[in-house]
Amino acid sequence: MTRLTVTESATLERAADAPMLAQVERWAAVNSGTGNLAGLKTVAAMLADAFAVLPGTIRLVTPDPVESVDAAGTIRTTQRGDHLHLRVRPEAPVQLLLTGHMDTVFAADHPFQTLKWLEPGLLNGPGTADMKAGISVILAALTALEASPLAERIGYDVMINSDEETGSHASAALIAELARGKTAALTYEPALPDGTLAGARPGSGNFSVLIHGRSAHAGRNPEEGRNALVAAADLAVRLNALKSLELKVNPAKIDGGGPNNVVPDQAILRVNMRPMTPAAMVAAEATLRDTIANIQRDHDVHCHLHGGFNRPPKPLDAAATRLFELVRDCGAALGLPPIGWHATGGVCDGNNIAACGIPVVDTMGPRGGAIHSSDEFLIVDSLAERAMLSALTMMRIAERGTV
Repeated sequence: MTRLTVTESATLERAADAPMLAQVERWAAVNSGTGNLAGLKTVAAMLADAFAVLPGTIRLVTPDPVESVDAAGTIRTTQRGDHLHLRVRPEAPVQLLLTGHMDTVFAADHPFQTLKWLEPGLLNGPGTADMKAGISVILAALTALEASPLAERIGYDVMINSDEETGSHASAALIAELARGKTAALTYEPALPDGTLAGARPGSGNFSVLIHGRSAHAGRNPEEGRNALVAAADLAVRLNALKSLELKVNPAKIDGGGPNNVVPDQAILRVNMRPMTPAAMVAAEATLRDTIANIQRDHDVHCHLHGGFNRPPKPLDAAATRLFELVRDCGAALGLPPIGWHATGGVCDGNNIAACGIPVVDTMGPRGGAIHSSDEFLIVDSLAERAMLSALTMMRIAERGTV
């Protein structure tokens, strides 16, 4: 269906008229870097107040603890901010999941803290596109939907987490819980400036390999030592050689070493791996473990692997393709330029949702660009455009009862 009904038109007008820009300016003015717990607490409270206009039950969810390995090789537990969860009409026949994140990549002491207009219609600021604007679109679309006769057919969970930018380790279990049994999911990462959506995505895993060798005097008895730094370097080279069309590998950092006259007895290799398919992910982890075992044998060291694949690959299956096509058709009904999608090397919470077997379009947010940099910008006119696109997509899922 490419034409709008009278009911759809009325709902879309409400979505477009929502005060999204004012919300973005207010929310983006508060630093909410993933590690800024005070800022995240403030933003979570602001969002809870804003989403309270919707029916249902709203709560702040305690994050799961997150473990990481520091430069000294000690496993540390990191605290993350609370996540926001709204549940509306869980008994309705059509159940949707809408997700976003309140955190940004800009820490409390980052120099990029303020908003400014680059030109009329282009707002520069931390988290404007990624993704305070996406959150405002969720709220606008749902507020309009609640006034539609189709509202009673749709139940939904909204999840706004506090740690997406660092991999959603503290919210992965919550995402999986809320995805269960859903008809479809929409995630509000920003679309590209021309409106293109992200299609298939690779998976991503971050690993820390702790290597324990044996110290010795570099001049008197180096042969009695076992150089952990050399073993880490050899491991980095071997893992780098695993790159293929199905797997991206990035050995990123080695921690370790000390005085020039001491054989280093500890080093830590940090590596990121991005498999294109689920099969490639399984193979990559097996090869990683085999390569570590060979390093232990060849260098007479002991290795401990920490980390894993926190974002499974997101291929486009038949159900996901139908959802993308529905969004495209809704865009056509709104008179938008043709909406396309293509594979991307990035990852997001859409990966986690797709791994639960739920079709998801994960770039339903407004158009913008230069994210994760001080040049980040939001195309303000796309706020209303994307709020209408979301509302229409949800109404048509409700009418169909499926994607």
